Amino acid sequence: MKNTLIILALAFGAGSASAQKIKEAEVPAAIKASQEKHFPGAKVTEWEKEGANYESEFTVKKVETSASYDASGTLMETEVEIKASELPKAVTDYISKNMAGKKVKEASKITDTAGKVSYEAEIDKVDYLFDSKGTLLKKEEQKGEDKDKK
Repeated sequence: MKNTLIILALAFGAGSASAQKIKEAEVPAAIKASQEKHFPGAKVTEWEKEGANYESEFTVKKVETSASYDASGTLMETEVEIKASELPKAVTDYISKNMAGKKVKEASKITDTAGKVSYEAEIDKVDYLFDSKGTLLKKEEQKGEDKDKK
């Protein structure tokens, strides 16, 4: 019985670690105000909550964009979709060398509030995160539905 409870607790913790779609009414006012301040007039198409943080998805000049906020409404980072051809050469070189023949399905440029830039490349349902010099920082397999089919 004790082992069953531990397994259930671990399973629940792992399941709740992923982002959850939420309704705009569930988003705190401070976060909505911060969204409007940083991206005036942008219509949010989807809100998600991951842990204590919130993420908005919207379009700016026909470009898919997302912004992450902490629970107090502080902007943490912005992610902007880019063409695979816009990835830095060091990133495309890494992909060519280590994943020969694979195609980048989606790419994005991520900028944190300090101005630090990183890049994400989706290949075969795996997101690869690189620093601005092309060093692989981490890879994360997508679980469940494809993020484009939410």
